[in-house]
Amino acid sequence: MNASAKHPATTPGEVEVRHCESLGEYEECVKLELLTWGEHIAVPSAIFVVAHHTGGQILGAFDRGRMIGFTLALAGTRGGKPFLHSHMTAVLPEYQNRGVGRQLKLFQRVDALKSGVPLVEWTFDPLELKNARFNLTRLGAIVRRYIPNCYGITASPLHAGLPTDRLVAEWWLDSDRVRGILADSLCASGEAIERISLPTHISDLKSRDSTAGARSQKEARESFQKYFHAGYVATGIEARGDTTDYILEPAGSIGGLRLPEYRPEEFED
Repeated sequence: MNASAKHPATTPGEVEVRHCESLGEYEECVKLELLTWGEHIAVPSAIFVVAHHTGGQILGAFDRGRMIGFTLALAGTRGGKPFLHSHMTAVLPEYQNRGVGRQLKLFQRVDALKSGVPLVEWTFDPLELKNARFNLTRLGAIVRRYIPNCYGITASPLHAGLPTDRLVAEWWLDSDRVRGILADSLCASGEAIERISLPTHISDLKSRDSTAGARSQKEARESFQKYFHAGYVATGIEARGDTTDYILEPAGSIGGLRLPEYRPEEFED
């Protein structure tokens, strides 16, 4: 199906989210991967099998038995504590912007907490501002790590020939910050904030003009790395007409969240 397909007669409240546990369902996830990202990014069904048997999550969203979205997360540990790395989330084009992705993430949160997992992480493109807004302001994730060219330069048209720079979202599932944001009670930003500004339409710009996209990417990379090394954390995003700003706060002053110690150099080559 394609993005121009008519919206089906259903509402997000009717969508069922549950675990996927069969090879057939994993193959459905792969089909959805291919439709969303193409063959340059998709992973095979064997990875879903490995995730299932090693403490990860494969969650599916279904409309009357038909898979319309999925989330794949891999299990990990850091400092002896468990976390999930949410590698992929995809939703069929005709179901996007209807709350299905958020339903998947909310199910993921409840399921992880039941298993004693306090943290879910995932990567996202800092130039994809819509994703950033969802991650930071709708879910309550924070960011304090930047990975230049995380997956290498790919042939995928989605990457426009640019290095695959990524921010790492940290979703501290049972923090006051996250619980408040999910309940539509925003935590106020502190006074000592910094901003990183990007063109509001940077996603379109990088597709049309790779030189301009590369320049914006480089400027963003340098700014994020500077602030992260200075102990700042990205906590929000704000549209300001032609520009959109990431909001950064000192790690020790984020409302509703006490972060474990972090040294950026430990994650750098």
